[in-house]
Order: sequence, then C-alpha cells, then structure tokens
Amino acid sequence: MDKQKKKRILITGAAGFLGSHLCDRFIAEDFHVIGMDNMITGDLRNIEHLFKLPNFEFYHHDVSKFVHVPGQLDYILHFASPASPVDYLRIPIQTLKVGSLGTHNLLGLAKSKRARILVASTSEVYGDPVVSPQSEEYWGNVNPVGPRGVYDEAKRFQEAMTMAYHNFHGLDTRIVRIFNTYGPRMRLNDGRALPTFIAQALRGEDLTVFGDGNQTRSFCYVSDQIEGIFRLLLSDYAQPMNIGNPDELTINDMANEIISLTGNQSKILYVPLPIDDPKQRRPDIRKANQILSWLPAVNRKEGLLQTINYYKQLPPEELKQKKFTYYNQEQ
Repeated sequence: MDKQKKKRILITGAAGFLGSHLCDRFIAEDFHVIGMDNMITGDLRNIEHLFKLPNFEFYHHDVSKFVHVPGQLDYILHFASPASPVDYLRIPIQTLKVGSLGTHNLLGLAKSKRARILVASTSEVYGDPVVSPQSEEYWGNVNPVGPRGVYDEAKRFQEAMTMAYHNFHGLDTRIVRIFNTYGPRMRLNDGRALPTFIAQALRGEDLTVFGDGNQTRSFCYVSDQIEGIFRLLLSDYAQPMNIGNPDELTINDMANEIISLTGNQSKILYVPLPIDDPKQRRPDIRKANQILSWLPAVNRKEGLLQTINYYKQLPPEELKQKKFTYYNQEQ
C-alpha cells in the first residue's frame, strides 16, 4: 500500500509500556503510526526498533502544550500520562495537566481532523471501591485531595471532557478503563507491585508487601490488554469500557508466585500500607465480552514467565540499581 493510503494513527505516550505495544500492534496492522512522547517517563528503547520503518515517525513533544500533526489523521490514542504512584507523586502537576490540558488539546485535534479518539482511563477512577467486581456503572469512591487524587481525578476529568466533546460536538470517542496490566517493557523501578516483586526476587532480596498483603489485584497480560483496546477502538461503543483480567488474587499470593517462578529463597517483608491504597480491584468485563467478543487469553503463569525472562535480559547494572522507594504516609 502507498503510504498516503494507509490509515494514520497518532499514539501519545508512545515510548511508554502500553504505548509502545500499541505502536507495534498498529504497525503490524499496516497503519502509518505517529508516536508522540515527552519522555518524562517513557524509554526510547521501547520503540527504537520502529525508527527504521517507513510507516513510523516520532515526535518528542508534551501534549499538555498545543499539538500539531500535519496531514490527515484517522485515529488518535491518548496514552500519555504517568501511571504509577511513584511517578505521579513525583510529578503531580504534570499528571494533572496531561489528563486535563493534554486531553483538551487532543480532543481539539481529533475534532479538527475528524478523527476517532480513544482515551486511556483507568480502574483508579473507582478509587478504593466498596463494590466488587467493579462495573462501568459504579461511580467510585475517590479521595480528591489524597496522595492518589492527582491521578484519579485527572482521569475522571479526562472521561468527563471526552464525553462532553462526544455529546456536544458529536466527536467519535472511545474510553477504555485499564485495570492492572503487566508484561515486557514495564519499567523495573516504576513502583508497582509486580515489577518490584520480580526485581527484588531476581536480586535475591526480600519482597516488600504493603499492609497485610490481603488486598487484592487482578493482573492482565499486555497482549490481552492491547487486543481489547484494539477491538474497542474499532467498535461502535462510546461509553467507558473495562479491559482487564477478572482473575483476582491477593498480593501475598502474587508475591509467593513470583518467589516460586524465580526459584529464589526470598521472604516477604511487610511495611505500612500507603494512604488510600485500594483494598480490592477486580473488573467486571461482561460488556467487553458481549460487545467486543473479548476475553483474556494468557494465563498468569505464562505471562509471568514471559515478564521474568524480559527482566532477566536487562543489563546487570539496571537490574542491580538502587531499590525503589514507594510513597508512604509521611509524604
């Protein structure tokens, strides 16, 4: 196909974990992919294999500032945002700006280009839920002024702004609520439980579990998440949709699985639970199944082994870097 005839898609946060996998998927689907990232949490190594391709281009740009992309755009995926507590507590203002100003800029771009836009929301819009599993109709239990509020409220505003453009301007929009996702290219030191556990186990350290470890999470392998996002983008469904794996387990169970799969003799070290840390997280994915015919396909052991092998191949000095510091009640 001629380059001009390819569907053109802008992917923000392109050098990040999910953004880079989305670039791969849309390249494989024969799209012309325009990646954009300000590199505040991204890593060019995630997309360096794409730079030689004629149907990939990259812009080093902050979407919180005016966004200009020459030529026609068919789709926009807005995945630019810090996504872990370590990041959004280090850069809280930027987190709020990318969810508000960045979203506004990209909705305006989509309107001017007559492009369909999918925005990446999160299970964090549900806060510390009082119902389980969390369905799309649940409004959430969020502390707007707590340490996690900068991320939670940025995403809730992002959803509201997106629906306002959909309802007022008739913009073609999609909203995906992403639940815990893991796999290759997750930053080793981003502060989230799973990469932290793997890194600690591979270094022969004790695994750090917050609280009593009985809080639950549901982990979705990255290829399943990307498939769900792809199907949602190409669907006719404009309301928010959960994409995640409903296979729920405790953090204690996850830590023990990592210890077993890495073959290390690590122990579990318990430390105080951070403020507003959700005690339960499990997606209701009936809508994704009914509307997109989507279900997660990768079992946890297979996904964890793929992820562990990815971390084992990192440079030794990267694996041995200083232990991450999670936020605590004093911060």
